[in-house]
Amino acid sequence: MISAPQKMIFELGASGRKGYSLPELTIPIKEVADLIPAEFLRSQPAELPEVSELEVMRHFIALSQLNYHVEKGIYPLGSCTMKYNPKINEVVSRLEGIVALHPLQDEEDVQGALALMHELGQYLCEIAGMEAITLQPAAGAHGELTGLLLIRAYHEDQGNPRKKVLLPDSAHGTNPASASLVGYQAVQIKSNDKGLIDLDDLKRHLDDEVAALMLTNPNTLGLFETQIETVCRLVAEAGALLYMDGANLNALLGIVRPGDLGFDVVHFNLHKTFSAPHGGGGPGSGPLGVSKKLVDFLPVPTVELKDGYYFLDYDRPKSIGKVATFFGNFTVMVKAFAYIRMMGASGLKEASKMAILNANYLLERLKSMYHLPYPTRPMHEFVLSAERQKQYGVRTTDIAKRLLDLGFHAPTIYFPLIVHEALMIEPTETESKETLDAFAEALLQIADEASENPKNFSS
Repeated sequence: MISAPQKMIFELGASGRKGYSLPELTIPIKEVADLIPAEFLRSQPAELPEVSELEVMRHFIALSQLNYHVEKGIYPLGSCTMKYNPKINEVVSRLEGIVALHPLQDEEDVQGALALMHELGQYLCEIAGMEAITLQPAAGAHGELTGLLLIRAYHEDQGNPRKKVLLPDSAHGTNPASASLVGYQAVQIKSNDKGLIDLDDLKRHLDDEVAALMLTNPNTLGLFETQIETVCRLVAEAGALLYMDGANLNALLGIVRPGDLGFDVVHFNLHKTFSAPHGGGGPGSGPLGVSKKLVDFLPVPTVELKDGYYFLDYDRPKSIGKVATFFGNFTVMVKAFAYIRMMGASGLKEASKMAILNANYLLERLKSMYHLPYPTRPMHEFVLSAERQKQYGVRTTDIAKRLLDLGFHAPTIYFPLIVHEALMIEPTETESKETLDAFAEALLQIADEASENPKNFSS
């Protein structure tokens, strides 16, 4: 639960109270003052809090507990997988041989680090069904940018750079932003009444100026694109490439490999799917897997293995060049590597299955009181609407604030944009049934309050 408000440290303590004990100065204070230029000396003592050591400790411990984090409670942030980060990952990433590394060391001095990067790349390629990978991108959106640079390089190599990138109206906002940064025109494709990409609208827009279609699968509604094989065929027939935003890969581990479906590019969020902290908790990492068509264009250097020796390969004439200083966010790679090795293939698959189960359980508990705009069974996340509550004057933002009152972090709200008054909920696999029930009870309580006492939500 959220803690009670804390006083400022200046409101604590009393005059003359100290939290330290220092020996007497051996040099007279006047002699010390004479060494400091007059303009830097205070005319009045600094107004600092006068508190004991215990008061200082309790104050800052209390402040630290005001921060919300996944160790404190459920973080159902829909479209941004916020799962528990095993502490063994932190231990491994802080081993002396890892923290003491420097990116300018010679290859022969960092064979262990290169081996880890190479093996991690192989694991990710196997998980997604990709031919090769770059670990350089620093986060998901950076992976998108890199992927689109590869797509542009591929089409230029074919003699036609093309002009447009297609993306559904449910896409993450970074998708059209990345396309625009690379110089493409972002063209929106409608969703159908099931929340999936509208095939007729896709066909209308596919022509020889389309460079790629960017899809999130499952999409931001949490729905698997069941027409994906048809989508892949249509895109390929137009000479375009298919990009998969991997933000929702937590639903697919060991179940579906995007490369087997026909995707040419997949970005991974190591800081989401593979349990490294992100946001305020640490840097991200957005490796990018590619099909055979795009291998030649990968950023330099790639990590290669020959005759038992790992090396950085810069000899790639068609490469788009570097997209990050040095080789990427290495400690995030270490954490993801530890997670994958700890879980194993069966564990990763079980994680996705549990994420899907948790989402569907939570949806079943909530759909009687909140509007479900797309009643297709979701995968790892789902989107509700507060349209029912809106008739009483209670909006999604009011529900989110009330959740905070009840001690829960609010889910993503007002996204995707195709759902009015959206509540986008992703419980992840790491939450217990008891936690899911407590979260559901809070949302059900809020729904009751909205219909019975809507004036209580007025600001």
